[in-house]
Amino acid sequence: MEKDFQLNNINNIKSLGILIYSLSGGGAERAVSHLLAFCIENNIKVHLILMNATIKYDIPSEVNIHFIEKSNPNESGILKTIKIPLLAYKYSRLLKKLQISHSLSFLTRPSFINIISKRLTNYKFKVITNERAFPSLQYSYKNFQSFFNKKMIRLLYRKSDVLISNSIGNSLDLINNFNVPPSKMKVIHNPIDLEKIEKIEPINNFFDNDYFNLITLGRLDVGKNHSMLIEALSLLDNNKIRLYIFGAGDMQEELEMLIKKLKLEKQVILAGFDSNPYKYLKKAHLFIFGSNHEGFPNVVLEAMACGLPVLTTNCQSGPSEIMKLEHALEDIMITDYGVLVPIKNAKLMAKGINYFLSNKEFIDECKMNVLQRTEDFRKNKILKEYINVINATN
Repeated sequence: MEKDFQLNNINNIKSLGILIYSLSGGGAERAVSHLLAFCIENNIKVHLILMNATIKYDIPSEVNIHFIEKSNPNESGILKTIKIPLLAYKYSRLLKKLQISHSLSFLTRPSFINIISKRLTNYKFKVITNERAFPSLQYSYKNFQSFFNKKMIRLLYRKSDVLISNSIGNSLDLINNFNVPPSKMKVIHNPIDLEKIEKIEPINNFFDNDYFNLITLGRLDVGKNHSMLIEALSLLDNNKIRLYIFGAGDMQEELEMLIKKLKLEKQVILAGFDSNPYKYLKKAHLFIFGSNHEGFPNVVLEAMACGLPVLTTNCQSGPSEIMKLEHALEDIMITDYGVLVPIKNAKLMAKGINYFLSNKEFIDECKMNVLQRTEDFRKNKILKEYINVINATN
């Protein structure tokens, strides 16, 4: 493992604070767990600040953990909104107490709190925010939360000292639609712990190899659009395909009802959340992903790191960068790593599944190519980029 890398110029990071809602399952949360360990390994003083007590990822015992609240994860969006000024005030006091020099926030509401907190204290620190979704689509729904978040992103994000996005598409959305100055934008892709993934033993006897086993990972919410994957499977009318959905969320019951309605109980399995999905990925036949919007989906990279070909929607940001798509089409799109299809299109997703079923040689080629591609996202390479960007913010 690489250690003691050279910081750019002098070390300006006296103490780094990382603010995120929780360390429950998710790509941002996993990135934070990697970054915390990297800081400890390289003698960078780091504090983790949470708003909820859930911690599902391993973090070093040396990490200092603080809470500005211990909220109920099921509290309403209205209550979460109302509490933002109070949490920003509490966060500003904590930063001063801990003498944080650089405050890095992950995800939208923690970033609002991070930016506002600087206006509530005379203590000086640098604000670095990290937006990992494509806000124009993430908040395109006709509800209060989407309206509020878009307004706040437009108002606040440009006041960050630096704003990190995890894809080029995401950064262009923030620049073009949310008034973020290009000079403040930095793109750092998601880190993948290839060493850890390589060491994990695949699980045996979980999948029945008499079937073509599809696997997907992600929260059970509207944006991930698992219902479209289920509908695509129903269109194929092929009982030798199974779909395993790993994740938890508020759409559990709705998806269960859809599975029953389409009479797919024997073909679609809601497998719940597992912090070690790699043991399943290594034994599946194809990774399938139906998301409507992404920043830069970790799960696609993780599946590729396990040697899986990918069938994914072509969100406006993320998958096309990972899979080096050259030209978007209103049809299935073939790459060296798998297939992309337009979002929200069950018919083309079904066509994509059939393409893999009909092209075994293509599957074999993809399995070799994906492993080579993931080398570009090796964990320590990406984490060095994070630290050097933070260090350069002075």
